[in-house]
Amino acid sequence: MKASTSKPRLALGLLIHPTGNHVASWLHPSAQVDAGSNFAHYAQLAKTAEAGCFDFMFLADALAVRGGHMEALSRWPQYMAYFEPTTLLSALAALTRNLGLVATATTSYNEPFNIARRFASLDHISHGRAGWNVVTSSNPDEALNFGRPEHFKHGDRYARAREFVEVVKKLWDSWEDDAFIRDRASGRYFEPSKLHVAHHAQEHFNVRGPLNISRAPQGYPVIAQAGASEDGRELAAHSAEIVFTPLHSLDKAKAFYQDVKRRMDKYRRAEDQMKITPGLNVIVGATRDEAVRKQKHLESLVHPAVGLELLSNALGGIDLAGCDIDRPLPLSLIPEDTNTSKGTLAHTIEMSQKEGTTVRQLYLEYAGARGQRTLLGTPQSIVDDMEEWFHSKGVDGFLIQPSVAPADLVDFVDLVVPELQRRDLLRTFYEGGTLRDNLQLARPDNRHAASTTGERS
Repeated sequence: MKASTSKPRLALGLLIHPTGNHVASWLHPSAQVDAGSNFAHYAQLAKTAEAGCFDFMFLADALAVRGGHMEALSRWPQYMAYFEPTTLLSALAALTRNLGLVATATTSYNEPFNIARRFASLDHISHGRAGWNVVTSSNPDEALNFGRPEHFKHGDRYARAREFVEVVKKLWDSWEDDAFIRDRASGRYFEPSKLHVAHHAQEHFNVRGPLNISRAPQGYPVIAQAGASEDGRELAAHSAEIVFTPLHSLDKAKAFYQDVKRRMDKYRRAEDQMKITPGLNVIVGATRDEAVRKQKHLESLVHPAVGLELLSNALGGIDLAGCDIDRPLPLSLIPEDTNTSKGTLAHTIEMSQKEGTTVRQLYLEYAGARGQRTLLGTPQSIVDDMEEWFHSKGVDGFLIQPSVAPADLVDFVDLVVPELQRRDLLRTFYEGGTLRDNLQLARPDNRHAASTTGERS
């Protein structure tokens, strides 16, 4: 396993909610209103991201429509009707040459064999640009679509996820890299000694294997993971090569960075084999006042019913009906613990406890960034901030979340990317042929193949 020795630069990902990251983005006149089922829209976004030298485009997913109060949901189209992500990324692979293609797939309501085959296929189709975002699901209604009365408990689903990833990796190693000789002269298509059966039988899964597709160009598609809880941090240290997490202050970012990377040693992983890329909701303007005006306009579009529903979800589904939105959130309503995202819950509670913060202020802040950090200003001030976080070892890069798609992505590429490139924080061309190459991540050896020392792993 050998990693790149070229100069480190910001890892830059793009997270796309169909019409944009802001909860009211679909109401903005520049948004693609039918974005969730509009392939041309996604094609435009992918090409724009590639023109901006992004490492990858990332698509979130859920296996259920959003549940809750229908009055609010009817005004909030995200996660209601949109493409299955690996199908979409397979199509986008044909329209791009360098952009990494990362999709979410839950370990709670899939099987390892299907996921291993799906992402290995995407890696072949894209010539080595696939990534899998490992999630355990945060939408409790997903359970009802898969024969379960309720979602797995937090600790249980992370234990399942860790074993799930191990099974997938075993399946990705079913064939050694040179197994398929395809020699017409000898009549031999593959070398039998280079095919390996997983024979996995542990607590959560019993999978024989082997996988019925050759080893992926990257060895393994790049593995991404999000989570700020104790279980999430441990899973990241064990398995993740890209980590998405909400980080709102540089001090907390540095503490998270050091903690998660320190844990990697117990799994015999080098720290440079993980890229920590928190979400960043960038609003850029020629002046700061222009950026503020953009933000305020989007805030004016948020219907109170949607705001309350958004806040309810962040707090684990508590009932906020009857709350006075211009008064602080009653402390009695804030749960001590839920089965929702721990990072999102902690940040929302922290915001709510600031003196004088109203329910309206809470949901407006959350509406724009979805629990991530908002950064607004001029291209120079935005890059100043990104550079400080990068050089202070708070992050390895960022997951950019445009408020309105495609307009805010275009603004980022036209205004912020040139400033990043001027400071040598971002490439001006793609150096490598795979997502791993461009992220400076090592290609994993096949566990069954002869290692560089001549031994078999």
